[in-house]
Amino acid sequence: MAIDYHYEDFTPGRIFALTEKTVTAQEIIAFASEFDPQPMHLSEEAGRESILGGLSASGWHTGSMFMRMMFDGWLSRASSEGSPGLDLMEWKKPVLAGDTLCGQSTVIESRTLRSRPGIGLVKFLHEVKNQHGETVMRGENPIMFRLRTASGVGDAA
Repeated sequence: MAIDYHYEDFTPGRIFALTEKTVTAQEIIAFASEFDPQPMHLSEEAGRESILGGLSASGWHTGSMFMRMMFDGWLSRASSEGSPGLDLMEWKKPVLAGDTLCGQSTVIESRTLRSRPGIGLVKFLHEVKNQHGETVMRGENPIMFRLRTASGVGDAA
C-alpha cells in the first residue's frame, strides 16, 4: 500500500477520520469469551441487568475496534513505526450490540527525535462516538512516523 502520510503531514490541529464500524452481538461475545468473560459481555440478559443496559463490548474490545478503525481510516497509509504506549484511555459510555461507531484522531503536537534521526513523534487525541453522537471512548497517545526524507535532524530526545 502507498504511503500517503509521513511525519511532516501530522501538523497540530489536523484531523484524520476513522472508518465507521457497526458492532454485532456475535463479535462482542466472541471477544469477551476469549479476553474478558464478564457476564455483561457474554449475554444480553446479564447486560440488561447490569449498569450498562445491554450486551456491551468490553472496554478492551472497544479499544481494539478503535485500533482497527484507525488503521483502516488512515494509519495503514502512514509511515508508522509503532507507538511507545498510551497516555490516556477512557471508556465514557457502553458500546452496545448494534451501535455504529465513528470518530477521529486529532494531532495535538509533534516533534522530531534526536535519539532516532529520521523519526518524529506525533501525539494524538482519539475520540470514538456512537450513532447518537455520544463519546464512547477517548484516548491520547504518541505514534512514531518516518520523516519524508531521511535528512530530518531530531530536536528532542
